[in-house]
Amino acid sequence: MSTDKKFVCAINCMDGRVQDAVKDYMKKIYGVDYVDMITEPGPNKILCDSAGCDKAVIEDIKKRVEISVHHHGSKVVAIVGHDGCAGNPASEEEQIKHLQKAKEIVEGFNLGIEVVLLYVKDDWKTVVKV
Repeated sequence: MSTDKKFVCAINCMDGRVQDAVKDYMKKIYGVDYVDMITEPGPNKILCDSAGCDKAVIEDIKKRVEISVHHHGSKVVAIVGHDGCAGNPASEEEQIKHLQKAKEIVEGFNLGIEVVLLYVKDDWKTVVKV
């Protein structure tokens, strides 16, 4: 690791409405300086649907998480879902199921990190730990 600053990582939706809320939440809760953002449209759906997904997308997410962990020292990775997601237009309840399955996939990367699940409400400020 080449920095004395503290990092965490978020596998977040590309939707710009959720970026600041997730960044602010992670910095506050985990007392870090930076949040590495790995963005995809509906990442919780992408990760939970590994059978129907292009495996290359999941491998690319894994590679970016590995960079955050190995080069920035991230010890925590959040997976994020949110209201009104175009990439995963499911209900909150269904997205939470996707988050739980996605957590299994990310824990399967075997990086020795804590994986947390976050859901951003439609006010684009409220972040709930699932």
